[in-house]
Amino acid sequence: MAGIGHNSGRVDPPGHSFRTVAWQKARAALLPTLPIEVVRLRVKRAQALGLPYKTYAGIRASTGHDLIGFMFSSNALRVLRDADAIPADRAAKLAQITADRTALAQPRVSPTRIAALPVIDAAHTAPAVTLTWSATRDHLKSVARQRGHSADRFVIVGDTALERDWVATAGAAGWIASDAYFDAGA
Repeated sequence: MAGIGHNSGRVDPPGHSFRTVAWQKARAALLPTLPIEVVRLRVKRAQALGLPYKTYAGIRASTGHDLIGFMFSSNALRVLRDADAIPADRAAKLAQITADRTALAQPRVSPTRIAALPVIDAAHTAPAVTLTWSATRDHLKSVARQRGHSADRFVIVGDTALERDWVATAGAAGWIASDAYFDAGA
């Protein structure tokens, strides 16, 4: 058993304590102290987007600007065929959002059918699986431009790994799994 003053075998390299203190000070200097009014406005914006504040703040910090809207895959909307309707709980959440609500229709779903839904602002075809990376990028950036903004102002909400890859491909603001977005209590 170790006595008083024994370090229990732990050996810190020289300068470890100084580096720890320096790192903590540098991190504190990086994080700005926002006025309470700004924080309140951002909390309201997160609520308007249907996002938890922590998620919204993280996306905003990584992109440097506010979000304009979402690109929802038809999978995320649970519209897998033209005959399907968006489930009531998802439609209710979409109706509360004050942001652009763009749908990306996967095969077997018509963009015209999704665009006709009252909780969707616009619909486009999703990039085909057979497209190259650059063609997928161009397609998604074109969808964002048609909505009047750059892709980095949109968050992609989807279900599959392929849809998750669209974020990096298009340079979108971020990714949220559909279950996490629609089940969030924000």
